[in-house]
Amino acid sequence: MNSESSTVITSSELGIPTNPDETPLLTEARPEPYLTIRPSRGWVALDLRELWQFRDLLFSLTDRDLKLRYKQTALGVIWVILQPLMAAGVFSFVFGSVAKLPSGGLPYLVFSFAGLLGWNYFSGILGKTSGCLLGNSHLISKVFFPRLILPLSGIGSSLVDFGVAAGMMAALLIGYRISPTPLLLLLPVWMLVLTAIAMGVGLCCAGLAVTYRDIGYILPVFTQLLLYASPVAYSVTAVPERLRWIYYLNPLTPPLEAIRASLLGTPFPSFQPLLISSAFAAVVFMAGLYCFKRMERQFADVI
Repeated sequence: MNSESSTVITSSELGIPTNPDETPLLTEARPEPYLTIRPSRGWVALDLRELWQFRDLLFSLTDRDLKLRYKQTALGVIWVILQPLMAAGVFSFVFGSVAKLPSGGLPYLVFSFAGLLGWNYFSGILGKTSGCLLGNSHLISKVFFPRLILPLSGIGSSLVDFGVAAGMMAALLIGYRISPTPLLLLLPVWMLVLTAIAMGVGLCCAGLAVTYRDIGYILPVFTQLLLYASPVAYSVTAVPERLRWIYYLNPLTPPLEAIRASLLGTPFPSFQPLLISSAFAAVVFMAGLYCFKRMERQFADVI
């Protein structure tokens, strides 16, 4: 009768680490996460590194905005020229021919179109920024990305519109034989002031509109009233001198007058209102960033 022998091989002989209870411990190497999402502590106004990482998304949203706006339209981007041109024609008739307001010896069509050039840039950024969260609610609730990308994409499309309208402005200057002034080099400075004001107000309205949808009804009315309280269709010289200080309480007055002076050589606003308006733009922009960041955590839950 053959006897069978059995051999017992312990885990230590196999090279498997064991615990005191002789139970093998099997560990797996965990890969490092590609991106860790944590709630921000305190207030980080602008994370430039994170925005740079998502720059492709910024360009894609800007391109999408430009394509969708003129999709299935017969004239396409020509509307960027026709809209201010028709508005300038109406202003020329009402304020130039009927009311006979002064235009500094310039054709009223060119005078009002120069004012609309700056105003449309401001109102375009304000409108796109204030409605960017509600218009992209499907992205906010499903995908992570810096929410500040959405309002920033409105600046890019507004700059494209400004460039197209500026080409029409150049054609008007050539047609009426108006020579530009050296102050034209300061045009980007006044556009920066308008951008800061529009972004500051727009960021506040965008954050509030997520919870209070009344912002979508109030803002268009406010913007329409602000159009006639700004030197777009008329000059500051048309305002009585005793009331001019009240008129300059509007922070848009100095940069809009400066844009017209840079393009047409009209009287340049004084340094003090420009300085006050620039300081106001910086404060409003920082306040808008602060409000946007404070309300950012609630966007995905409330929207």
